[in-house]
Amino acid sequence: MNRALRTADFRKVYDHGTRVSGPLFAAFCLAREDDGQDDRHYDKGSAPRLGLTVPRAIGGSVVRNRIKRRMREAFRLHRTELNPKWDIVINPRRTALAAPFTDLERALRKVIEKCNGR
Repeated sequence: MNRALRTADFRKVYDHGTRVSGPLFAAFCLAREDDGQDDRHYDKGSAPRLGLTVPRAIGGSVVRNRIKRRMREAFRLHRTELNPKWDIVINPRRTALAAPFTDLERALRKVIEKCNGR
């Protein structure tokens, strides 16, 4: 899975992306532009990228990592529905911790639909 890992990638999505809020998380979508820069971390046109920001206020490292694993899995299952040009950054809320996995998938599908519709 392609992931957005650099601070500059996150900042660009936050500053120029579209915010989609829900009860489980806030998501930011931004269409990637091919700027011609050499980047060894990913192939720009190959797949959509996911970035996760889970604040310490949500819980300890075990809790934060559990949320990240669940969100990555939901994204993995539905990434084929998303146009490859998109970067999505997700900021999970505390409610995502106890939410059933099907609810996470449903919320992520709504984000994907809104991103693709732009």
